[in-house]
Amino acid sequence: MRTLSLDLRERILASYDNDEGTRGEMAHRFRVSLGMVKKLLQQRRRTGDIAPRYRFCGRKPMIVGTHQSQMRSLLARKNDLTLKELRAAIGLGCSLQAINVVLGKMGLTYKKRRSTPVSKSVLISPGRAGSGAGGRRVLTRPG
Repeated sequence: MRTLSLDLRERILASYDNDEGTRGEMAHRFRVSLGMVKKLLQQRRRTGDIAPRYRFCGRKPMIVGTHQSQMRSLLARKNDLTLKELRAAIGLGCSLQAINVVLGKMGLTYKKRRSTPVSKSVLISPGRAGSGAGGRRVLTRPG
């Protein structure tokens, strides 16, 4: 849904201030919902501003900067904590997936890596074999 222009917002409020009808009649006249008229009046009453408020919409994050710093310090002390243990240690009420996403954004992953270099004696396949060839080359001749 698109945001109402500032001009339309001002016209709705001006007609409300001039007692040109009920809120429902104004909503019908300006082709907006009754809820939008109510929210616009409420916003003006609370803040004194009628501009759109983009930054205040959406779900608020449960894991904020203080939680992230706690996670970083806990994992620095004991790096093999599971997500469940990390959630319990911090006292968060969010899902394990939310913690995993935040750790990924912080650049911390749970994937275990080998501490030794990769073995050079094991041959690694250069690529995928063709379908149905069983890994051997198939020669085709023009018919």
